[in-house]
Amino acid sequence: MAQWTSAVGAAQLARLLNSQQERPAGPGTRRPPAYRALADGIRLLVLEGRVPVAARLPAERELALSLSVSRTTVATAYEALRTEGFLESRRGAGSWTAVPAGNPLPARGLEPLPPEALGSMIDLGCAALPAPEPWLTRAVQGALEELPPYAHTHGDYPAGLPALRSMIAERYTARGIPTMPEQIMVTTGAMGAIDAICHLFAGRGERVAVESPSYANILQLMREAGARLVPVAMGEGLSGWDMDRWRQVLREAAPRMAYVVADFHNPTGALADEDQRRRLVDAARSAGTVLVADETMSELWLEDGFDAAEMPRPVCGFDPAGSTVITVGSASKAFWAGMRIGWVRAAPDVIRSLVAARAYADLGTPVLEQLAVNWLFSTGGWEQAVALRRAQARENRDALVAAVRRELPDWEFEVPHGGLTLWVRAGGLSGSRLAEAGERVGVRVPSGPRFGVDGAFEGYVRLPFTVGGAVAEEAAVRLAAAARLVKTGATGATEAPRTFVA
Repeated sequence: MAQWTSAVGAAQLARLLNSQQERPAGPGTRRPPAYRALADGIRLLVLEGRVPVAARLPAERELALSLSVSRTTVATAYEALRTEGFLESRRGAGSWTAVPAGNPLPARGLEPLPPEALGSMIDLGCAALPAPEPWLTRAVQGALEELPPYAHTHGDYPAGLPALRSMIAERYTARGIPTMPEQIMVTTGAMGAIDAICHLFAGRGERVAVESPSYANILQLMREAGARLVPVAMGEGLSGWDMDRWRQVLREAAPRMAYVVADFHNPTGALADEDQRRRLVDAARSAGTVLVADETMSELWLEDGFDAAEMPRPVCGFDPAGSTVITVGSASKAFWAGMRIGWVRAAPDVIRSLVAARAYADLGTPVLEQLAVNWLFSTGGWEQAVALRRAQARENRDALVAAVRRELPDWEFEVPHGGLTLWVRAGGLSGSRLAEAGERVGVRVPSGPRFGVDGAFEGYVRLPFTVGGAVAEEAAVRLAAAARLVKTGATGATEAPRTFVA
């Protein structure tokens, strides 16, 4: 019986490996033998989860043809991977990827580090901040006071608590988007919302247009749902969305669904202006494409003097009939990631379909957390907590930007006006190799290809505004150490992280 559970074709593996190519080596850089470079490339793909564990690799001859190398090179690379525990083989069954005993299985998304690992590792993988106290505690206390009447019910509210649905609808109406409670469904975070929408609109084999780059965890969610991702390139820097390109892709590929983050885009931080939003909605409507607008970052503007009145209208504001745009919001980014409350705003018939499908998923969202968010919305605590979050993120952003510019002056980026992430071109280095080297020097950073399709953005990393002060400075020092390891071609040596107490 075969031990592999999926397969990766020769052409696909060649594309992923070729995306790892770096700029020409400078003086002092040691070039590994061809077989070693190939083995390292496959190992990196496995460690990052871009090639799954237990995936059958192409036959040696097939991969050699796709890479234009000798079969001996591939055979020697495979043997090296077997020796290191990253490949298993059996006559008649082929070779499949593995991880050495004792190694954690690689995650395909950007999961947070467990708290016990934070003493030795600076985590730049997860774009989430600690809770804005005292507002979390106050919200939970307020929720407990409101809980008794609900405790006498079965506790399942597939559409969400009526009080919270009404409050979210009122908040959209106050933004100039008239909304009824029947247009709202409360979900378990934004991920739960998008998962439900994908199951309704983008079944296995359906095309989904996505920004390139885009949010890594959502891309992986869609891949695992069986969607065929159609990337649409973002403009350079913070220029955002190329509407001619979007119109062309929507017209020619006819995707069933499109997913965009128009408000302080993850990972670039770009903010779509009103003309871009209007044209995007028009293009989606013309193509018959359902446009999912992720608003989870919409309240995280970071510039002094900026306020809600200066934000562009929500994407759904350009779809008065409600036939094209589905909006997703969440408390997780603006308030706290541990508050797993999200929501969907859509036409009532779409909400009814999503609620009906929920009987086969999670049935509903925890009542206590819904009451806590409702308490924040109804008391003004939300605005005060989010103001605290903005101040914290702004301070972290400025500290991280200054530290990276000092320690890594050849890394390129534009400073976004909001959101939680910095999208960095890493001075010609491989983002995948930087991520691997970072683990060895005590800083965890996600590589660019996690945010793309088929190996795009190898020369990038994403840095979130989750650390500040001395921790941001130490993070930049460790990133510089990782960059030195990559530049010198070191594969086994480790620069020990300095002892550091946050």
